[in-house]
Amino acid sequence: MPNRQTFVIVGANLAGGRAAQALRKEGFDGRVVLIGAEPDPPYERPPLSKEYLRGDMPREKLFIAPDDAYGEQEIELRLGVRATRIDPRDHAVELEGGERLGYDKLLLATGGRPRRVDAPGSELAGILELRTIADCERIAPELRPGRRLAVIGAGFIGAEVAATARGIGLQVDVLEMAPVPLGRALGEELGRIYAEIHRDHGVQLHTGEAIERFEGSGRVERVVSTSGRAIDCDFVVVGVGIAPATELAESAGLVVDNGIVVNEHCETSARDIYAAGDVANYYHPVLDTRLRVEHWSNAQNQGVAAAKNMLGLREAYVDIPWFWSDQYDLNLQYVGHATRWDEIVLRGDVAARSFTAFYIEAGRLRAALTVNRHRDIRPSRELIRSGAPVASDKLRNEELELKSLVPQTA
Repeated sequence: MPNRQTFVIVGANLAGGRAAQALRKEGFDGRVVLIGAEPDPPYERPPLSKEYLRGDMPREKLFIAPDDAYGEQEIELRLGVRATRIDPRDHAVELEGGERLGYDKLLLATGGRPRRVDAPGSELAGILELRTIADCERIAPELRPGRRLAVIGAGFIGAEVAATARGIGLQVDVLEMAPVPLGRALGEELGRIYAEIHRDHGVQLHTGEAIERFEGSGRVERVVSTSGRAIDCDFVVVGVGIAPATELAESAGLVVDNGIVVNEHCETSARDIYAAGDVANYYHPVLDTRLRVEHWSNAQNQGVAAAKNMLGLREAYVDIPWFWSDQYDLNLQYVGHATRWDEIVLRGDVAARSFTAFYIEAGRLRAALTVNRHRDIRPSRELIRSGAPVASDKLRNEELELKSLVPQTA
């Protein structure tokens, strides 16, 4: 009889967990080992800045599967342990403590870690970050009405934490280096709209402000910006993005460039090693560009795609990127990928906070942002996938259904 194959997954997060599940669903009967540095099994991160942070979701609802499911599927969980080295030549992974695991196929789903603010006083107590369940459970007790929170960074994590805190009744100041919040993802025009939204909800938003230092006696008491602005606070949440966790890949000699470089089949530069999720810089054949996406849908779907390709199914990962963010009473959804555009076409009522913004380049739709208009996401995705030319006046015209603009295939 042939030897039983061993597939090892480093990263017991959403991408790694979905990959392990997909291996079993696709009929793989070999050994599956899922290694995670955190003590918890795979879980979903979006509620950490919203429902779970507010206390509106029980802890067990975070996890993608009940604990006994892993045993039933014969998925070996190695939690609270780090992989320290990969040996691509001998097909082995070394763990803390010296254990060495051989593999036939290896998936790196190592995710990312929060970027730090390197400023005087950053060692003070009360300066927190949000990436893990443990991080969330450190922040949640601090969220009490009337307290003062300073948020560093107005990206999605910072914006969502600010919105959650305001909903609970905290005083919130947000400091952002860029001219507008969410500008990197949405552009300045839409960033200005989101600045208005946060200010309308009582957030003190300070843009164009970097951190000079944190002050306090043992615990943070204020934040001082480079302009000299001093903001008193009871605690701080830092949300300035994540850096892909590529150390294992780099030390093993894999090609790394803003993440672990993979092709459309999630294959790295080393034989039998794959990567998926936040850490993977992948080629998208439909969009004809390289992407590294840090959102829930990509982690979930690319983990599944990687598993299928580990099994030799050779399915290109072609999902159109999509993410969402809930802030106050607004649901933001974004589909596609646009780093540049010729124009942004608006459809709907911006003042009423019910609109869609279309990002157009060379007459084609590259991305769409919806605010409280989720019905526009599906036809926008199909328009992006088709690559068909689209007229701005038709996108703007609400008398035309968006789906009527999608080319009909034979």
